[in-house]
Amino acid sequence: MLKNSTKNTIVSEKARYCNNIFSKATGLMFSKKPDKALIFDFKKEKIISLHMLFVFYPIDVIFLNKDKKVVEIKGNFRPFRFYIPKKRAMYVIEVPEGSIERSKTELGDKILIR
Repeated sequence: MLKNSTKNTIVSEKARYCNNIFSKATGLMFSKKPDKALIFDFKKEKIISLHMLFVFYPIDVIFLNKDKKVVEIKGNFRPFRFYIPKKRAMYVIEVPEGSIERSKTELGDKILIR
């Protein structure tokens, strides 16, 4: 579960870790619309660029620093697009479209990952 502990809202009831090279490389490619979040965990903070190649629906993306604070948000990330964030992150969370708005997640919020 992903919870916005700053706003006391649920970002996603279900979540799956992507912590090996294969799961990080494939992510949501060729999948159906997700009902859970994908959590990408990196060893250190860095600029983590994303692509939506072979993902056929929009998603929301939340970038967290090592303290699990939101440092960047990309809502409505559309299919077959690329995104290069401006901030370094240690975690990238991909959630179904609209999750950021529903949970009222904003920059600086702290996200609890269970």
